[in-house]
Amino acid sequence: MYASKKPARLKCQWLMVATIATAFFSGTLLAQKDQSKSTQTRPLMAYVGTFSSPLGDVPDTQVDLPPGNGRGIHLFEVNRETGVLQATGTVDIGSSPDCLVVNEARDRLYSSNETDRFGVAEQGSVSSFAIDPVSGQLTLLNTVASEGDGPTYVSIHPSGNFLFVANYFSGSIAVLPILSDGRLGKATDAQQDEGIVGPTKATHAPPGSFAISGHDGPHAHMIQADPSGRFVLHVDLGLDKIHVWKFDELRGTLSPNEPPSVSLPPGDGPRHFAFHPNGRWLYSIQEEGSTIVLFDYDPAVGQLSPRQTISSLPANFAGSNFCSEILVSKDGKFVYGGNRLHDSVGIFAIGPDGELSQVGNEWTRGNYPRSFNFDPSGLFFYVCNQRADNVTAFRVDRPTGKLDFTGHYAPVGNPSNITFVDLEKVKVPEQR
Repeated sequence: MYASKKPARLKCQWLMVATIATAFFSGTLLAQKDQSKSTQTRPLMAYVGTFSSPLGDVPDTQVDLPPGNGRGIHLFEVNRETGVLQATGTVDIGSSPDCLVVNEARDRLYSSNETDRFGVAEQGSVSSFAIDPVSGQLTLLNTVASEGDGPTYVSIHPSGNFLFVANYFSGSIAVLPILSDGRLGKATDAQQDEGIVGPTKATHAPPGSFAISGHDGPHAHMIQADPSGRFVLHVDLGLDKIHVWKFDELRGTLSPNEPPSVSLPPGDGPRHFAFHPNGRWLYSIQEEGSTIVLFDYDPAVGQLSPRQTISSLPANFAGSNFCSEILVSKDGKFVYGGNRLHDSVGIFAIGPDGELSQVGNEWTRGNYPRSFNFDPSGLFFYVCNQRADNVTAFRVDRPTGKLDFTGHYAPVGNPSNITFVDLEKVKVPEQR
């Protein structure tokens, strides 16, 4: 009787082994499938900086007074096919994180916080965040002083080791070290702009313009290294200058170049600039003059030489306008310039010699376009309409450079800046 039961018992044992093995390998395959899914279908994220509190202690001449309708940094998942932004949350910050920049590894985000209430010295501040590689959510790492008031722009040195900040209200700039974990250290250098303030009437102001904003003192509006990282450029709107600095990458310090700056026409108010991909042409947009100036740039010595001046507006425009953002397409074929009050994006073709010719002027479908940006594919173009409390999406016609409105609006209070992270291209740390 015992012998007759042995085959049945062996059969049961084999069935158990087979079942366990199937479960094990199925679980392994499922885990592998889930892991593959987590890395291959991770979203394209958009991060929108906003004015989340009213600006305080501003000069009487300040015309840009956002009421603070934003909540901080607004997060979105981007539909790669349609360009639609789907809200996924906010990082609530009451200090107006108005400019955002992401590091090359796409795992850290930094914000300038346009305030003058941080710390005992009551300065502006800059914050660092970790980006979750799967969800795209942000975790605050630390916040440090910007060494000035009202920081309005941040950028990262090509080495990834330093962050530059421009303080608009105090007219100063600073260099902040980026530590090994992505946190920010105390400033390694700070410089105060000095010089003769330009006139309130811009040289190139359109007929009938009352566009008067920052000619009451120094106002640093943008700072960025050149492609080599050997030189750092920053604009001062109130002084009508683009300053050029030599950068010591070992110490994180700035020293004046020779010459130390180049002047724009009095009162025109340089606001932002953008390098062409060839690194030899630089385009500067003037807030009050409503112009774009082409400079030849000598990367060997860090010198700028103006060559062309063109209006950012359509022919025959009259009235007030404040320029804002300027971008060069990744293929180096087009320049885009923002017009506030006219509420448009001027589109310019770049000729073989770098000179511009206007090919279009697209209404932003909003009010007061403060900035704009391409998504990583270059197929979509997003505009932050500060006073309309929305971000609008456009499809880019690559051959002509023109913009076609998709019909999509994303509600965001007082949007100031938009940047993107494609999580599919972010390395996910191995689980231990």
